[in-house]
Amino acid sequence: MNWSETLALRLLHRLEPERAHELTIRALQWGLFPMSRPVTDERLRVDCCGLSFANPLGLAAGFDKNARAAPALFAIGFGFVEVGTVTPLAQPGNPRPRLFRLKEDEAIINRLGFNNEGQAAVLARLRKYARLSGRGVLGVNIGANKNSRDRIADYAQGARCFADVADYLTVNISSPNTPGLRDLQGPEALRRLLAGVKAVVAERGRAALPVFVKIAPDMDDAALAEIVEAAVEGGAAGLIVSNTTIERPESLKSPLRTEAGGLSGLPLFAPSTRMLARAWLLAAGRLRLIGVGGVRDAETAWTKIRAGADLVQVLSAFVYRGPSLVADILSGLLERMERAGYAHVSEAVGTAAEEWAERHAPGQSRTGASVGQSTSRAVAALGNAFYLGDWTKARGGVKRNVITQHQTGSET
Repeated sequence: MNWSETLALRLLHRLEPERAHELTIRALQWGLFPMSRPVTDERLRVDCCGLSFANPLGLAAGFDKNARAAPALFAIGFGFVEVGTVTPLAQPGNPRPRLFRLKEDEAIINRLGFNNEGQAAVLARLRKYARLSGRGVLGVNIGANKNSRDRIADYAQGARCFADVADYLTVNISSPNTPGLRDLQGPEALRRLLAGVKAVVAERGRAALPVFVKIAPDMDDAALAEIVEAAVEGGAAGLIVSNTTIERPESLKSPLRTEAGGLSGLPLFAPSTRMLARAWLLAAGRLRLIGVGGVRDAETAWTKIRAGADLVQVLSAFVYRGPSLVADILSGLLERMERAGYAHVSEAVGTAAEEWAERHAPGQSRTGASVGQSTSRAVAALGNAFYLGDWTKARGGVKRNVITQHQTGSET
């Protein structure tokens, strides 16, 4: 990181987070960002789902929600960029403040709520980008409007809209900031959703267009197994593991740790990596995996790959560490490959999956959390439910879960 990048980050981090983010997007649009020599090496190239990625490092959805900065992000050196989440209609999201930096924990809590300009505005930008040469793989993350009467139809509409301009699609059914959205992770709902999306892309002549499913980290092994099978049966190309968590680890130090919303960043690394490894073992080669959650340097990216990720995404660390993070990670991956004797990055995929799959958090079993951790998660969910207006859930289900967990110590 050079002095100009360090100074820019210090100034941005003195601003309110959402204001700083808007200025960052504008700077990227205007080309006002530090340039370094891209790390290009054929040993990093990944062929996945019929696509060729220049390297395995991508930017996760949530940073460039409206596809305003994709060309700049490719210039920084990302092998792929995922824009969105985009809903059929524009929507403002949840009330501010809704974005919080937990600096002491290198983490972020957000309760944005799919704020975006809608499909028409994003599609217009992506059509312009399609004419640019030299861009990397572009993914579009699609979601449902908060007040939609038919959320599965919203995903089909997203597929219809972006099938011609996206290199892959991601169905985001795991954000904790839209009440009831995670219900679509149920196996039957997921099968119906994927059937609708796959039918639409086939109608558009893009039957081979890869469709990924982005899942939540807040589930047990049985639920993960059901999602894996539903994704395979529904024709998904792979899973993105994982979205933000509603859990609040006891290790968090920031006074903002009690804010409602999804937690991302370094505290998510271990639980999301465990889930990634378990998904890799369950999928047994039938799905390709993108690992995301707590990737902050070459070592954490390397660990994701060894746990089963074909590709890796960053987001929170990009906010904290800036554009130089990309070259640092890619250079570090090459160094680790050389030390391990691998001729290509793909040789490392899954080599530590069994080890990571057997890990669990302190005081937690493979299938359930301790009473204290389960109650902490349920209380966080309760806060989210109240904040987001999901009154039925807040007054009924979550309270009952807290009682059940105290009685049984089980994870719900």
